[in-house]
Amino acid sequence: MQVKTEAIVLSALRYQEKSLIVKCFTQHFGLKTYFVRNAFSAKNKGLNSAYFQPLNQLYIDATHKNKGSLEYINELKLAYPYQTISLEFYKNSVSIFIAEVLSHSIKEEQPNNDLFLFLKTALVWFDEHSFSPDFHLWILINLTKYLGFYPDDSDKGSLYFNPHEGSFTVHYTPNCFNEEETILFRKLFDLSLIDKKAVLTNTQRRLLLKLLLAYYETHIVGFKQIKSIEILSELF
Repeated sequence: MQVKTEAIVLSALRYQEKSLIVKCFTQHFGLKTYFVRNAFSAKNKGLNSAYFQPLNQLYIDATHKNKGSLEYINELKLAYPYQTISLEFYKNSVSIFIAEVLSHSIKEEQPNNDLFLFLKTALVWFDEHSFSPDFHLWILINLTKYLGFYPDDSDKGSLYFNPHEGSFTVHYTPNCFNEEETILFRKLFDLSLIDKKAVLTNTQRRLLLKLLLAYYETHIVGFKQIKSIEILSELF
């Protein structure tokens, strides 16, 4: 079946000497994995490996057999050419981290248009504005709205956060974040990319990222350890 769709690149794994296996989150078909033959060949300019950098936004014309095997891209072009993400070290490092989280979080081969539009809009904002050291935290907490486990923050007076229940509580259990961690976790709900005033220290950012990833591990089956977190630890 011939299809056309927008797609966001999540990962690209080199296969043998010249080819790629590319995982994409597509607008109309959810998660799809493509085999790109001769991506590193100078003769294959139309499907060159440069197109498959983390979080690149593409228009693709593809062949989907829908048999659980690798699909094939026939033609593609950039849907939005990034102006800063690929050039600025901080932005590029954050984009690698976000792509890895998405790769471990999005598992369904079915469309999720709201999630796709959220990611598309957020990434364009990230590219067009000056670097925000809180962007990775902002996108991770808001991503949970579309993955189905956004925290319930209705109980404002509770001292602890239970990641298994996804809610705040007055009753402490071994699964809960402690009081200090819970106070910090609440700051996620006030994060704003528009307000340039720094509300978090680098130490707080590192701890919040650890808490967020623990929250993801609790709610996503098979969520793997994020290797690129070491890069962020050096940045912040």
